[in-house]
Amino acid sequence: MTLGPLIVQSDKTALLEVDHPLANDCRHDLAIFAELERAPEHIHTYRITRLGLWNARAAGHDADFVLGVLDKYSKFPVPSSVRADISETISRYGRLVIRRAEDGELELHSTDAPILLEASRHRKIAELLGERTSPDTIRIQPWARGQVKQELLKLGWPAEDLAGYTEGTPHQIDLVEGEWHIRGYQQQAVDKFWAGGSGVVVLPCGAGKTIVGATAMTVAKTNTLILVTNTVSARQWKAELLKRTSLTEDEIGEYSGSLKEVKPVTIATYQILTTKRKNEYAHLALLNANDWGLIVYDEVHLLPAPIFKMTADLQARRRLGLTATLVREDGKEGDVFSLIGPKRFDAPWKEIEAQGYIAPAACFEIRIDLPDEERLNYAISNQDERYRIAATSPVKIPVIQALLRKHAGEPTLIIGQYLDQIHAVADALKIPIITGETPVDERERLFNLFRTGELTTLVVSKVANFSVDLPEASVAIQISGSFGSRQEEAQRLGRLLRPKADGRSASFYTLIARDTVDQDFAQNRQRFLAEQGYSYSILDAFELE
Repeated sequence: MTLGPLIVQSDKTALLEVDHPLANDCRHDLAIFAELERAPEHIHTYRITRLGLWNARAAGHDADFVLGVLDKYSKFPVPSSVRADISETISRYGRLVIRRAEDGELELHSTDAPILLEASRHRKIAELLGERTSPDTIRIQPWARGQVKQELLKLGWPAEDLAGYTEGTPHQIDLVEGEWHIRGYQQQAVDKFWAGGSGVVVLPCGAGKTIVGATAMTVAKTNTLILVTNTVSARQWKAELLKRTSLTEDEIGEYSGSLKEVKPVTIATYQILTTKRKNEYAHLALLNANDWGLIVYDEVHLLPAPIFKMTADLQARRRLGLTATLVREDGKEGDVFSLIGPKRFDAPWKEIEAQGYIAPAACFEIRIDLPDEERLNYAISNQDERYRIAATSPVKIPVIQALLRKHAGEPTLIIGQYLDQIHAVADALKIPIITGETPVDERERLFNLFRTGELTTLVVSKVANFSVDLPEASVAIQISGSFGSRQEEAQRLGRLLRPKADGRSASFYTLIARDTVDQDFAQNRQRFLAEQGYSYSILDAFELE
């Protein structure tokens, strides 16, 4: 009998032995309820969190499933305190229920009187409640459905919302399948979302999240508001809907900085909704403009904080969040859970890769030595300046050139965080550039040239992190990033994952200044992808020559 790859500790951390033959199977099952905290070479550290357990419960997994996973892979018996804590935590989900009374009013219900009493006595929750109508039921203020869920989650009693949704204005939408067909996991994601009412679908970049959104719309058959990250993304959504559904140009509106159309299906940017005039949100009326029956949040991990406040007031409308990762660098995963909804479906990246729907990818970290002068400048600088100095070192340019020679002719993205560095690289290598300052029409022109193969290399800022469809891109060279952002790392690799016509693999390079905070941040950035089963090969710059 082979001992398992996992050691579960009493502080609810779990240590995974990466080289063990069962490590990949264990990682796959752990990801359902645990989060990867550290990912050095040989031992990965996971933490079992309350939110992770509640997401697992909402997705249909009970305490027996979680404990069964731990028992299956553990080298040693799971500590009894951890077993008890997992069972108790999971049992908290749904002990309080939000539902509709016969007269249509909202009410908070529980058959467990002490829990209902604890919640109703809590100061922030008490002001959101109305009269007690029975020993196990208290009215909720009509406007407070979202806020009650937020506060109950903070209190440790996540409510199950069974109060239902407004149907919205009916609008006929059908899928138009021809040369393409919906994939099994996409249909499964829609089915799980619909059964749960509202919530989040997690799929890798390139795995067809837009198709999931479009299919959900054909189930809802109602006026739909789609919220996206930027105008380029809005136009890509429109093109996909025209291609995949029965919707016509006249039925789809764009609501952005340049256009203000409200149609049965309206695609709006987060930026326009968070625009303020005279200290008030100028376009808030859009959220109730067309009796939406479904609201789709694209890239929900990037949802700006003000949208959460707006979403708290939209709980009667069915909500679908789409994302490649639930990781948020601002720690607001709890707000996604309570206001958009819990995770309803999650397909691991390697599982989709094994089915042939996303390209295999190799990840490399290339370590570069700073020249003595830069090294001294780094040493005497304050903490805030050190990352910029390390990340933007000109010594990275010859390495970029070596990688471009190695991958000559392959569609390549050079991605950076700092505009002066991006311009310096573009000027030195005579490569077109796309930043936030590039007009939308010019961005689309360059992206189209890249898609057709007339351009093989682009230098891009973080505008290309998300919602940009570049299916043939197979090489990314990351020259600097948003400090230790796991979310950004996932998005950048995601640019490469659409299957290639010739079946080739993708290559993802990160250029790191050795023995600096650049290297420290890189380790944090890699955590999410390590959780998905990707490993980074470490190379020295001289190995490329």
